[in-house]
Amino acid sequence: MRSKLFVPGSRPELFAKAMKGEADAISFDLEDAVDESMKEVARKELRKFLVSLPENSGKVIIVRVNGLSSGHFEADLKAIVCPALDLVNLPKPESADDVKMCAAALAKVERKAKSGPVGILANIESPRAYRLAAEIAGASPRVEGLQVGYGDLIEPLDVDRYNAAVVQSILLHVRIAAGEAGVWAYDGAFANIKNTKGYREEAEMARRLGYVGKSCIHPSQVPLANAVFRPTDEEIAHSLRVVEAARIAAEKGVGAFTVDGRMVDAPFIRRAEHVLALAQKLGLVGEGERAIQ
Repeated sequence: MRSKLFVPGSRPELFAKAMKGEADAISFDLEDAVDESMKEVARKELRKFLVSLPENSGKVIIVRVNGLSSGHFEADLKAIVCPALDLVNLPKPESADDVKMCAAALAKVERKAKSGPVGILANIESPRAYRLAAEIAGASPRVEGLQVGYGDLIEPLDVDRYNAAVVQSILLHVRIAAGEAGVWAYDGAFANIKNTKGYREEAEMARRLGYVGKSCIHPSQVPLANAVFRPTDEEIAHSLRVVEAARIAAEKGVGAFTVDGRMVDAPFIRRAEHVLALAQKLGLVGEGERAIQ
């Protein structure tokens, strides 16, 4: 999920167009991008579109719902839970209990809809959530990832959103929290659409810190994210050598070995397997190189 394109739930004319684009995931938004007066209309339009999709649409389908205390949360879930839905993006969770409430509500709706299970992408976008990020990540088996929400997290604190040192600190903290729970981390939005250089630099920083992708608020940002989070030819070649060396080492009962002058053990093998899995998905690895178990 290198790229995730936000699409307002109140703009049904954009739904099909977004699905035909290059983004790996489509994140339909029922929260901040939808005016209060349009919430019910957006739910109905999105419901109509989601149930028309096949279970495997070729995209990761995500919906950012309204928060638990918004008065819209339960209605949102009832509208969107269907076979095509992959993840609910939970905004502004403040604790593990909030995630558990979301998980319980999902389970209830799934039973009635005879659909699911749906995963949770939890946003880290408040000082308290930032402090409790690892607990939020580990609150439920449904949590598949954490996502940074820069605007709500730091702008109310008068912190410069585009200070690279600040962004790096946030990204590292959330990535470590996600790692403790064994889930992935996803980078948040970059509001200055015209600043392609800034978007790319921030995406590259996130990639170096182990993030799987970055949000896009405009289609023009999608190719930037896809390019940054694509495994390089060098990474693919090295990973192939690591996996092959690991196979030989296992046959000999050796736990650690060297590849390209670097020591390799279990964490590096897992990283190589992850790189090759993504490369295979993107069609970057040939048929004779696909035997990864």
